[in-house]
Amino acid sequence: MDAAVAEREGLVLPDLTATCLEAYNAAQHLLLEARRGVSGMVIHGGRLDSALLDRHQFAVHGYAWLATYVSGLQQMLVWAERLEEAGELSELETLMLQCAYGEYLSQIVGGIPMSQVEVVRPRDMGISDDALHAFHVPAVAALIRSGAPDAVRLRIAELIADATYGKLGLDETQEMIRDQFRRFCEEKVVPFAHGWHERDELIPLEIIEEMAELGVFGLTIPEQYGGLGMDKMSMCIVTEELSRAYIGVGSLGTRSEIAAELIRLGGTDDQKEHFLPKLASGEILPTAVFTEPNTGSDLGSLKTRATRDGEDYKITGAKTWITHAARTDLMTLLARTDSGSKDWKGLSMLLAEKPRGTDEEPFPAEGMSGGEIEVLGYRGMKEYELGFDDFRVPAKNLLGRQEGQGFKQLMATFESARIQTAARAVGVAQNALELGQRYAQERVQFGKPIYGFPRVACKIAWMAVETMIARQLTYDSARQKDSDRRCDIEAGMAKLLAARVAWSNADNALQVHGGNGYAQEYPISRVICDARILSIFEGAAEIQAQVIARGLLSARN
Repeated sequence: MDAAVAEREGLVLPDLTATCLEAYNAAQHLLLEARRGVSGMVIHGGRLDSALLDRHQFAVHGYAWLATYVSGLQQMLVWAERLEEAGELSELETLMLQCAYGEYLSQIVGGIPMSQVEVVRPRDMGISDDALHAFHVPAVAALIRSGAPDAVRLRIAELIADATYGKLGLDETQEMIRDQFRRFCEEKVVPFAHGWHERDELIPLEIIEEMAELGVFGLTIPEQYGGLGMDKMSMCIVTEELSRAYIGVGSLGTRSEIAAELIRLGGTDDQKEHFLPKLASGEILPTAVFTEPNTGSDLGSLKTRATRDGEDYKITGAKTWITHAARTDLMTLLARTDSGSKDWKGLSMLLAEKPRGTDEEPFPAEGMSGGEIEVLGYRGMKEYELGFDDFRVPAKNLLGRQEGQGFKQLMATFESARIQTAARAVGVAQNALELGQRYAQERVQFGKPIYGFPRVACKIAWMAVETMIARQLTYDSARQKDSDRRCDIEAGMAKLLAARVAWSNADNALQVHGGNGYAQEYPISRVICDARILSIFEGAAEIQAQVIARGLLSARN
């Protein structure tokens, strides 16, 4: 054995899987201590107190982030054990596991970044010095000390130099699905995506038609309604590959996923038979019409009214941030049918059909108007403000034909929507990683590619590791959903972390590009704009952390 090989082998800690398991168990105990600490701040009279939750929001959200980190470590260990059992655990995956543990354990002790300006530390969550001392079992100490040093990251950078980023833990069928959509994207999307972004134009209809032929819009729709009847795990794989090419293409599937889930779970038999086959084939393109000016995440305060008038509902009000509104045929529209209500109980979901708009006349429907919102990124479907003035929807298109169920119907889809968004974020993170690495390998400074400089190589290595953490969290939430288990917390964690990783990767990849990254001609300038939206839509990061924490502190006592 030569010295170089011996040195590399010395990078891996002895009995790594057992060491990581011991460290994970210690992290679980620390999470329990954080739960006790935060519970003491926000529980009054045996129940969560909303005023106290607001007052101690930093600690509450920090607890959600700590829980997400611990779950990420768990899923990385599960991933590695799955690969080891299949005889596929190579040096790269081993080092990625070790690096993930070394870095995240260090952040748990030193501070978890909830955003660029907010770092939550153990004491913020009421964790005592004694509990923190007990956390430092030998495995945790070893991983913090030797799990993720520069030498480990540099070796990871060497191992991914050929653009192979570790086995994902997929089965043969899932790998075939991934390969099929990667080929489609490399041929039909990647060469053109930046031009669509620069010209701020809609994704061409030919691309949408090809996606429909591939079954993108009916991935999880049951076969009896013309869909492929695939599971959420497969949906994640497809969404990641599409979003890796361009987030706009990945997000086209999200529209149909949300609409189909609403109708499948909440619709009448005839509504399912009418709409689901058309969604699955791509004959109709849907859009979600929920958000209103000045409401944001507070959907219970929506003001758009749906008033019964004979065999129709008349819609009056304003909506905003409506994606792909002009070129779609069906709106899943949330409106208030009970004018006397002031909260979510008076909301209903309507399946509002409309004529597809054109560039010349984007909103040709009577009683409906709209205008484009110019945005930094996420441009391929465009964003709109909409106005409704006695816009008519047949009463038979009330979802489920029962008023007052709209909010509940929407909540039933949030697990799938957040899993979908997490998968989109993983795809964007992977794209940023690849762009940064490719540029670093091609850009020569001081006589060598900048990939040869440790700070550049270590950045890219950590981007690869953290993308894998986010991916495995996302896959876990999909598997939970496929097993018919409640997974709102798991889906929220996946979305929370994956969105941050997408932004972090894009930011670091732009830094690797230097000044060129700031030039619009380079794709990374598009990707950083696209990445930034991910921690805002489908529940802003702050709302997401609140939902995770409330769920952990209450429902799962």
